Amino acid sequence: MAVKIRLARRGRKKLAIFDIVVADARAPRDGRFIEKIGTYNPNTNPASINLNDDKALQWVLNGAQPTDTARAILSYKGVLLKKHLQVGVNKGAISQETADAKFSEWKNVKDSKISGKADSLLSKKEAEKAARLAEETKVNAARAEAIAKKNAVVEEAPAAEEASQEAAEESAE
Repeated sequence: MAVKIRLARRGRKKLAIFDIVVADARAPRDGRFIEKIGTYNPNTNPASINLNDDKALQWVLNGAQPTDTARAILSYKGVLLKKHLQVGVNKGAISQETADAKFSEWKNVKDSKISGKADSLLSKKEAEKAARLAEETKVNAARAEAIAKKNAVVEEAPAAEEASQEAAEESAE
């Protein structure tokens, strides 16, 4: 029986969420599966991935073949690197402590990159909000100035009529 790690779609139309599942290769995409090992939500930025790393590693070490998208997710979460290091430990090329140190170093760098991206997206969003607010303030000031000019012209017109009436009265006298 060929076992695959793949995505099973759920969610509504145009707002998909995927389950990361281990399934028989002959089973349909959204059909029967052996085990659910995580979820993937591409609708958030950055995409949110909840994965049971230990289960995923166990299945990959036992020979489950990930699909292209599942392979990218496993690589992103470090499962494939962990497998690579574990194979090296099993062959005697490196010690378990060295493998754990390499993985933890990689994980720290990866987490800092992810948090840096989230922070940059947040700061970009705040900058855009400040720019929109400044533009709106500028437009509101222009509107207020136009209204003030219009009101000033309306007030000057009655004053001009009174002045012309006074001039007419003085000339009549």
